[in-house]
This record gives sequence, C-alpha cells and structure tokens, in this order.
Amino acid sequence: MNYQKLMKQDEIQASKFFSVKVDSFSNLIDSIQKSLWKDSQYRSILQELGKGQSFQDYSLDSSSQLLLFKDWVVFPNDPTIQLSILQKWHDSPLAGYPSQEKTLKLVKQNFHWSGMTQFITDYVSSCQQCSRNKNIHHKKFGLLKPLPIANVPWIFLSMDFITQLPLSNSFDSILVIVDRFSKMAVFIPTISLITLLDLAHLFIKNTFSKHVLPSRIIDTVNQILEQYLWMYVSYHPDDWNTWIPLAECAYNSSDHPSTKKTPFLTVYGRDPQFDSVHITQDTSFGKISMKVQSVQEDVQKGLEVGIKRLKSYADKGRASPLVFNPSDMAWCSSNNIKSASTTKELFGRWLGPFPILKKVSTHAYHLNGSPSTQSSIFHS
Repeated sequence: MNYQKLMKQDEIQASKFFSVKVDSFSNLIDSIQKSLWKDSQYRSILQELGKGQSFQDYSLDSSSQLLLFKDWVVFPNDPTIQLSILQKWHDSPLAGYPSQEKTLKLVKQNFHWSGMTQFITDYVSSCQQCSRNKNIHHKKFGLLKPLPIANVPWIFLSMDFITQLPLSNSFDSILVIVDRFSKMAVFIPTISLITLLDLAHLFIKNTFSKHVLPSRIIDTVNQILEQYLWMYVSYHPDDWNTWIPLAECAYNSSDHPSTKKTPFLTVYGRDPQFDSVHITQDTSFGKISMKVQSVQEDVQKGLEVGIKRLKSYADKGRASPLVFNPSDMAWCSSNNIKSASTTKELFGRWLGPFPILKKVSTHAYHLNGSPSTQSSIFHS
C-alpha cells in the first residue's frame, strides 16, 4: 500500500483548535474524505471498515470518521488540499506569513505527507507577500560592470548638479561637468530651476565649444568633488559664484587619485605655473605632442588598473546577475522609489512583480507598469 499522506491522530484536536479561528475545520475533513473516496485504493479500505470488518492496521476515527493507519490520519495526495492547509498555516492573519522553516515546523505539528518539505519550500518562496516585505539573505545579484575607459579626453563625460547653495548673484546651484578620462572639471554657476533648453545652452557654451560633442554623458558626480565645492561655498557664502573659476583652476591643477596626475597635465601636456619664477620650457609642437601622448597613455593604464581593483573589491560581496527574458516577472526594490501615500516604514521592500518588456543590457531591463514616474528601466 502507498501511504503517501498521513496525519497524527492525537493532533486532530490541536488542528481543530487552530483552524477553527480561520475557517471551519469540518470543511477540511470533508475535503480529505471526498478525496480518499475518489482513490480506488483507499475506497476499498473505507468500504471494508464501513461494514465493521478489520483491514490490516487501518481503522476509522470515532469522532471525525477519518481513515487512520496506526497513529496517523491518511492524508490524500491532493494538491488542492495541501494548498488549503498552507493557506491556513501560512497566509492567514493568525499565521502571519512565517518563514519556510517556521511554516514547516508549524504544519508538522498537525500534518505530514511525503514531499511536504519541498512542497512548503516552493510555496513560501513563491509567496508574493513574503517576497514583497521580507529581507534578502544572499549576496547582491549583479557583478560590477564598470563604464568603458576612453583613450582620449572629453569623449566620456559625467554631469550633475550641486544644489541648495546659498543665493549668490541669483545663482543657487553649480553644474559640474567632468571628463572621465583626464578628470578635468568645469564648474558652472546656475539655478536649480534651470530648463532643459537653458542646460543645453550652458553645455554648448562651456563644453561643446571647446571639446566638441562627447560620445557619452552620465549623470553622477564624485562625492569628494561635491565636498570640495561645498568648502569653497562655505568660505564665500554671499559671492561664491565669483570664486568658482578659481576653484575650477585649483581643482584641475591638483593630482587626481585615479590618474596620479593633474587634469591640466593630462589634457595639455604641462601644468600651469603659479609662482613668479618663470621656467623656460620647450613649447615646440613635437615636444608637446609627445608629452601629451605619453601622459595620456600612463593615465589610461592607471585607470584600467584602478577599475580592475575596484571591480575585484566590489564583486566580493556580489553574486552573478540574474538573467531575465521578456514576459518574465521581476520584483523592483523600493529603496529609491518615493510614495506620496505611504510612509517609508510601511512601504514594501519590493514592489511588483512587473512583467519585463525587453532586455536593455546585461544588467538593465525595461519593466512594464514601472513604479517610478522617472524611468521604466531598472538595474538587475
């Protein structure tokens, strides 16, 4: 005989006490009995016992009339009943969505069936409420994917705003544009309510006119650079906009930790002279050209070493990225999503799941029904 689903007889009363608070226990008993009668193997046993005859170690419980095998209640191999039990012992308000381990322990107090551990593990892992609100206990998915390194200056740029500065000659913000190869920066006083058209004009005037159109622009600024500008502003809170050109010159004439060279030297092949002693230098085109080429080759090698070191360090705490396909469902972290109607503490840790429309890159996907009003593309 195949006794796949069994429940301890002496735990029936405990099971009754628990489930009566959620739903009628008699409904579960009826479901078990009906499922057993549909099984030809168990139906014949029930018929024999119903006639008052004995059958091996089987018997009928006097109160519930459930089929017993020794100390266990025979539990039918019916996924519908298994789901019904987990809905009571995991999804109900009285259960409170416990973890896989706690759910298994709770169900084992009342039931047992073959393959129960895997069934409960699969059920809890697919529970949307658990996925939406519980912390993750694994490494962050997605290895670091550094941006490409240019081989010449002013091809890849970063651009961002430093805002909420003291008002100075009607300016309250600084537009910061940085060449990601040489680390040369341009500081432009502006306003926080700048329009897209005015931003384009500032870019054309201060960058495009000198270095032509770049291949890529990203919207990020190094925190060290932001702190550097804030120090200038704090020393000159009323007229900081007049001091910004000096701040830009000072920054570009200082060694950058990534390149170990000044942005001036990387771009122009020489550093500016600030002292009164004039040193005669060979300014012939050939010498300057060779100097610039040599410096930029050193900078590129230094950036490559730095990127490899950064990636190696970052990937220690990361796992290989998850791979999704169009129509797959994905959860979206709520860390950077603001909700006007829900406090952060009550906001789910994960939103969704949302269907994936398409794969944008190895690390980014386009979601349908995105929770963000700013973008529908998210990093995996």
